[in-house]
Amino acid sequence: MTRYAVIGAGPSGLSAARALQRAGIEFDGYEASRGVGGLWDIENPRSTMYESAHLISSRTTTEFAEYPMDSTADYPSHRELIRYFRGFADHFGLTARFRFDTKVTSLEPAEGGWMLHACPSAGSGTEGDDSGTDGDGTVSERYDGVILANGTLAEPNVPPFRGEFTGELLHTSAYKSASQLSGKRVLIIGAGNSGCDIAVDAVHHAASVDMSVRRGYYFVPRYLFGKPSDTLNQGRPLPARLKQALDTRVLRAFTGDPVRFGFPQPDYRIYESHPIVNTLILNHLGQGDLRIMPDIDRFDGRTVHFRDGSWAEYDTVLLATGYKLDYPFVDRAALAWQGFSPKLFLNVFTPSFNGLYVMGMIEASGIGWQGRYEQAELIAAYLAALERHPERAAAFRARVALEPWPDLTGGYKYLGLERMSYYVNKDAYRRAVRTETEGLRKDAAPRRDGVPSSSRAKNRKEVSA
Repeated sequence: MTRYAVIGAGPSGLSAARALQRAGIEFDGYEASRGVGGLWDIENPRSTMYESAHLISSRTTTEFAEYPMDSTADYPSHRELIRYFRGFADHFGLTARFRFDTKVTSLEPAEGGWMLHACPSAGSGTEGDDSGTDGDGTVSERYDGVILANGTLAEPNVPPFRGEFTGELLHTSAYKSASQLSGKRVLIIGAGNSGCDIAVDAVHHAASVDMSVRRGYYFVPRYLFGKPSDTLNQGRPLPARLKQALDTRVLRAFTGDPVRFGFPQPDYRIYESHPIVNTLILNHLGQGDLRIMPDIDRFDGRTVHFRDGSWAEYDTVLLATGYKLDYPFVDRAALAWQGFSPKLFLNVFTPSFNGLYVMGMIEASGIGWQGRYEQAELIAAYLAALERHPERAAAFRARVALEPWPDLTGGYKYLGLERMSYYVNKDAYRRAVRTETEGLRKDAAPRRDGVPSSSRAKNRKEVSA
């Protein structure tokens, strides 16, 4: 009997486990931490969560369709979310399918599949007595394929700087609580969603807070017209240029022009980079609680010199510079890396179909966990076709061999940044994924121009069943 491995028990790993379970496909799960939840478990040593963290997308656009959140909060905190994932895993009987405190160390090609090697996570005290587990807790198991769902926000991106800063230099991955910044002169480098969240925390504790930025940003309120902003316009998506024009005007009406607070003018249109879902930062700028500074020129002891010739002294520099994709247990060539990220069909399938499948390597405004679950459904549909309908699997591989692949941009021209290298438009992506899933489940090949409305309705019923 074929058997697969799922690496990671965060939202993507749980999506994969649930989709395989529903498809009747055998699998084992591996998680380096103590339990499910991934980065949402703040006590997970690899977690990048901080005490004040909440969803930046609303509950109803983020939750799994078949397991709604038991919450009245529009933007739940990480505490509610870790309970949600534990409840999801327990409800569907997924928790027992994972080996926790077990870190995958390497994947090697073996007999038409992959040999997975793992060991107990540091300090876990795990003792292995299952099949394939040595007495010291190490694991060596062969699988027909492996689903990589270890997340995209674990490996900090630490850019190089000229000079040396002799104060405290931290990446946001090491930030947990605003108490770490009490009484300090703080410089935050970068103004992404985490950077802005932390700045809002810091103004209540730090002696001073500055933010160094290189480019302009678009700021989206969490509420528009009294409703979570991402619940508006949930019908047929507008053409990219029309949505950009309309939403830019709406944001100007609600938030004003961030340039007046010191931000550079954006050199791109809205949604061509991930927007900042935090307008409290603008309130604090308006109150004089923090300052916007230019890009960094160099460090000199505790003095930071900026590109415009200005300088200031700081006790702590916090790098809100994002994360790098990291699949450290497998050779990059096996994932067809090109530039900043692997080149995969629908961000999932290697062109060689070598038995590796990637879950969660997507960033998109509003795609939610249901979008990731649909990604998992596609993997499960392909694996089921391999076993039960090999002609469908072969037809799918033949389509993947043809280029160009589906356009996942939705007409948006995304910035050519490392963090945007696997960014997609949620509507274009989900449409393409559903099309391919439908084709693997039916004898007829899917249409490239989208899923017929009747098929979409059927798909929604299957997901919510």
